[in-house]
Amino acid sequence: MEFISLNSISQFEKLKEASFNTLQVIFKHSPRCVISNMALNRLKQAEETAKAVYYMLNVLTDKPISNTVAEEFHVHHESPQILLIKNGECVFTESHNGITMEDIIEQQ
Repeated sequence: MEFISLNSISQFEKLKEASFNTLQVIFKHSPRCVISNMALNRLKQAEETAKAVYYMLNVLTDKPISNTVAEEFHVHHESPQILLIKNGECVFTESHNGITMEDIIEQQ
């Protein structure tokens, strides 16, 4: 699984448009956080991977975009956090130790 760095508002807008065809996954990540790194490793090591496009949003370097994502989808900001975007809307969100590939697979 490869993550695309989410670091612009225009990229975020394209992600929402693409979600009408393919599940889009946003992983809000803090590289300084042990729990965030554990959640990321858990996703990367999953045996089965959901058919989706995966984005990583660094909440330290791209805070304005992180805030836009939270406002746009009406979700409380957390880190780590996963948001599943389908048909232009956030259909699922989870944070911290609740982040699993199984949840992503269920939403595809």
